[in-house]
Amino acid sequence: MNGLSQKRYLELPLPTEDDPRSDQQRILDSLAAAGVEERVHIPVHILRKLYPLLDNAKWKITVSLAWNGENWEMVEIEEGDTTAQHYGLAVDLGSTTVVARLLDCNSGEILKEVSCFNKQIQWGTDILSRIFYCKDNREKLEEVRRATVESICECMDKLDASHSALSMVIAGNTTMIHFLLGMDAFCVFYTPHAVHADCPGFQLARDLDIPLKGYVYCYPAKSNYLGGDIISGMIDTELYKKNEISVFFDIGTNGELVIGNKEFLLCGAGAAGPALEGGVVRTGMRADVGAVDEVKIRDGNIYVHVIGRHEEDSGSHEKNSGNHEDNSSSEEPQGICGSGIIDLIAELFLEGWIDIRGKLSLEKSPLIQERDNQLCVKYAPGLYFYQKDIDEFIRTKSAAHTMVEIMLRESGLDLKQADRFYVAGAFGKHVSKESAITIGMYPDMDRDHIINAGNSSLEGAQKLLLNRSLLTDIDQILEEMVYIQFAEVEDFLELMVAAQALPHTDYKRYPTVMEKLKERQKDIKL
Repeated sequence: MNGLSQKRYLELPLPTEDDPRSDQQRILDSLAAAGVEERVHIPVHILRKLYPLLDNAKWKITVSLAWNGENWEMVEIEEGDTTAQHYGLAVDLGSTTVVARLLDCNSGEILKEVSCFNKQIQWGTDILSRIFYCKDNREKLEEVRRATVESICECMDKLDASHSALSMVIAGNTTMIHFLLGMDAFCVFYTPHAVHADCPGFQLARDLDIPLKGYVYCYPAKSNYLGGDIISGMIDTELYKKNEISVFFDIGTNGELVIGNKEFLLCGAGAAGPALEGGVVRTGMRADVGAVDEVKIRDGNIYVHVIGRHEEDSGSHEKNSGNHEDNSSSEEPQGICGSGIIDLIAELFLEGWIDIRGKLSLEKSPLIQERDNQLCVKYAPGLYFYQKDIDEFIRTKSAAHTMVEIMLRESGLDLKQADRFYVAGAFGKHVSKESAITIGMYPDMDRDHIINAGNSSLEGAQKLLLNRSLLTDIDQILEEMVYIQFAEVEDFLELMVAAQALPHTDYKRYPTVMEKLKERQKDIKL
């Protein structure tokens, strides 16, 4: 392993009259002889431990080194051989969830992975609410900073890693990193979008109040909206190394997009809307216990899958909106999350309950009703999906589609030239490819070429933790990336309007969806 930390067992020669070197020099010389070529700095708190530790250890010690961006820094010295206990942490600092992995830095093995809610949520589920809460207020900003650090520490406690890990790599969007560092994040959203720091690099963990012996590395951002989580995703997917052209798409409230290969990297980001995370939808919610995350319509009935409290139970939670007596699960649906919304709209379209504009037709089903002066569909007992919800989601999906279309156009490429279409983040992990294509959010392409990149932010953090040479790759990625401001594209709104039809105004772009629509309508008539 060539990671961001290392542990070395040294058997030092005892001082003699013929060899009166200092303890400090004796250690440095032994490290050089062991193959540590870079300069090693020994800070004062370690120097103070040399006596009597060296005598007590009979000059057999283990030193822990952490990379600080320029050289190695000794962060611990112990008696005997403790090299087998060498750990590090990879962290995905998400706006909703913080995920952390404890790794054996000798073998690269993942020892444990945990997650917790980001404690910033108390000031708003959306990032903008948090930004305005602490804008120009140092005390409130400190509250948000501490909440961010406490979220990371909660994960560390679950991993029991506070006293054993040497280094940490954190990947997060630009706002999350600003909050972690205690910097006002209003600049991220306010013109001219000149952020306070985009490459914070290596910071002493103790300066961030993180109980770690060594350094914390924060992935750099390319711009205000294209943060370190996306750069980490590049490291994970290695899109920048491939001969073939790939598309990388991370979509949530914002959509971040990268198209390219080893020859070029074109990137952009923009607001997609909160509908994908259940925001603005009347019965929307995050993908948590009680959320409807899958929907099917068969024989006029809507069947939904409900997220359960225990992973092992999640496969049995189905509800039938047409028959309230036939409930096979104790978990009652509380709302609907992003993946469920996509399924629902796709099924409504294929069944003909909504038209290409997404408008509900009252006569198509008794589950379509009028409530609060608008049409809605009853998708689970006591839960309704309203026309305004559909309209909002179609605007969100059209924004996502338009981002991809513009990026392809700006790069002079056709979708057929893209070998892989990576979908990152929790959304990409759970959403149905077929449903996303049916509504026109994903392009109609070979399903095998649509890749769930999973939590690429966390994966990229892990890779860097274990391979220090990737720091050079990060510099290369930032240098090669060309950023496009979607707001400056003249026909963005025109393209977005065209994409508001299901699956698109130009239905020839979606031949498999049209075929599936014909088949479904044929089945309905039978």
